[in-house]
Amino acid sequence: MNIEAITLREIRMPLVHFFETSFGRTTERRILLVTVHTDGAEGWGECVAGEGPFYNEESTETAWYAISEFLAPAILGHRLERPSDCVPRFARVREHRMAKATLEAALWHAFAVEKGQPLWRLLGGTRTRIECGVSIGIQDSVEQLLDKIAVEVAAGYRRIKVKVKPGWDLNVLERIRSRWPDILLSCDANSAYTLDQAEHLRKFDQFRLLMIEQPLWNDDIFYHARLQAQLQTSLCLDESIHHARDAATAADLGACRIINIKQGRVGGLTEALRIHDVCRERRLPNWCGGMLESGVGRALNIALSTLENFRLPGDVSASKRYWMEDIVDPAVEVTPDGQILVPDSPGLGYKVRSDLIEKLTVRKETFKAGSTNY
Repeated sequence: MNIEAITLREIRMPLVHFFETSFGRTTERRILLVTVHTDGAEGWGECVAGEGPFYNEESTETAWYAISEFLAPAILGHRLERPSDCVPRFARVREHRMAKATLEAALWHAFAVEKGQPLWRLLGGTRTRIECGVSIGIQDSVEQLLDKIAVEVAAGYRRIKVKVKPGWDLNVLERIRSRWPDILLSCDANSAYTLDQAEHLRKFDQFRLLMIEQPLWNDDIFYHARLQAQLQTSLCLDESIHHARDAATAADLGACRIINIKQGRVGGLTEALRIHDVCRERRLPNWCGGMLESGVGRALNIALSTLENFRLPGDVSASKRYWMEDIVDPAVEVTPDGQILVPDSPGLGYKVRSDLIEKLTVRKETFKAGSTNY
């Protein structure tokens, strides 16, 4: 692939319903999309960074800066044999993993289109259906949360995940379990607790959870190992896992029994594949977390979830849960029994609605190989 141009654009998409975690409430997404123009195709990537540096240190603004100033120049005008060839070119830029993942995703999309293959097959995927769960944010009341869970259970989703934080945990989980004693249930703390609260967290064991996701510090592995030793419930690490070495460390220390893989969090699909292989070798199941993606990022998550070790239902749910109108056609749909049928057409498997994207665009910039910009 000869990289001839790269287009950055920001679109604004209001959520159907606010999404709240332990670090804030989101009502509208500022989404950075990247288009890589090659001599044979074009590919799209979506940045999963949030509006502010709360999930991690990145944001929509920092990603735009990192891509335009450093990452795009590293590949513009160059020939890449495979999408993973961008990884060593990006290596001199430390961190900025979500920005790197955005460009790599666009390269993988273009590569799959050029090869006339669905992306999931090029990644080594084996599943033609993926099991879906949902992530439900903190609500204004427990009753409102229960109403939302009822809707998702009726829709057939195979795992319900709820956000928790101190003051919004034990009573909430007790209410859920009282009403649905047998659903596959997990919770996500987004680093809302400390090891001093281990006795409190041990009370979670009574709810027979699939997992507690990232209860302690976002950059910690060691203290999660100490906590896991005190709990019957499996811990899942998310924010702590930046690369395959982190996954291996977590496995060796016994810091968790499950690892969530988000390709944006770990710097792209190449590193996500490495983490997958480490987890498979150590028999730690994976699942694919969500970051309030539009259809472009959602399609990428579907492709990733077809890999062998993604053995648990992920957060890859239907477009309509988040958007009145998605930017891919068809919109991502979930079957009545809680599965997504993996599309078999080349590329992402979904058509990018460039006309709608243009209407949603609030800023746009294109960089061309040989441009005086660089």
